[in-house]
Amino acid sequence: MSPGRRALLLWLAAAPGMAAGAQPAPPLRIVVPYAAGGAADQAARLLAPELQKRLGQPVVVENRPGADGNIGTAEVASVGDGRTLLMGSLGTHAVNPLLSRRLPYDPVHDFAPVCLVATVPLVLVMNPATAQAHGVRRLADLLRVAAAQPGRLHIASSGNGNPTHLAGELFKRLTRIDLLHFPYRSAASAQEDVIAGNMDLMFDTLPAALPQIQAGRLVALAVTSARRSPSLPALPTVEEAGGLALQGYEASAWLGLFAPSSLPIEPLTRLQQDSVAALAGPALRARLTARGMLVHGSGAAELSALISAEMTKWARVIQLSGVQVDR
Repeated sequence: MSPGRRALLLWLAAAPGMAAGAQPAPPLRIVVPYAAGGAADQAARLLAPELQKRLGQPVVVENRPGADGNIGTAEVASVGDGRTLLMGSLGTHAVNPLLSRRLPYDPVHDFAPVCLVATVPLVLVMNPATAQAHGVRRLADLLRVAAAQPGRLHIASSGNGNPTHLAGELFKRLTRIDLLHFPYRSAASAQEDVIAGNMDLMFDTLPAALPQIQAGRLVALAVTSARRSPSLPALPTVEEAGGLALQGYEASAWLGLFAPSSLPIEPLTRLQQDSVAALAGPALRARLTARGMLVHGSGAAELSALISAEMTKWARVIQLSGVQVDR
């Protein structure tokens, strides 16, 4: 039996109203190619029970971190069991392909887009003591200080070529200010050093930074999304606060649900419909919004168009900034 035929039978067996006595299908897996606790993990774990209700079969989340998402993504690309999905991201489907000559998967041919789950704004944060010492209360203050002291402020990121790094490179290119970049092995490690005062600032994901901002351990200057975040409605966007140099600035990460391209059209179509319907539910949207995400729930066509646009955008930034990473 072909993998595609087996996948179709598994999905049909799991449909509500299956024949009495039939063996239940194995759980549907959503692989998160990052460590537990991050935005992708949070989104997958909140989405899973809603999909389970609609699909009528168990849905579990499994973390497969490593190589900035490449390991877990390659695992999903290689399976043909009809029950494994991927919570992909800006990194796995737009940035990593631009940075690696040995990518262990094809982001276009190995995957079928299901839906765009959410965009994840980044937020420019500073160590409170550093901000106070330099008189930085707004983004305009940071630009003034950085221009007067080139290379004196240290900016952390979660790794070379990571979206938190590229957001900073775009920021530096547009403002023409000099910030000394220090890449870390993880966003958590970078954030810890900003809080400790070993680093001055960073572009962090809003879901990760929000608790630290609310606790006063980080000072937030602006969000990187095109519009303000409902989680911090008083905080301006980079474009709003940055003046003419930062007009048009937008550097959000995003999360999308993907299936292997081997999944037959019937279960893929159902999965697309049920995923969009689940994300339209007010309870799920509220839970995702409370964690700093901007919920979309748009379909496969919108996700495909976003990937194409993001690859074009970040290829230019990578070229101009000279970022070199070969994962």
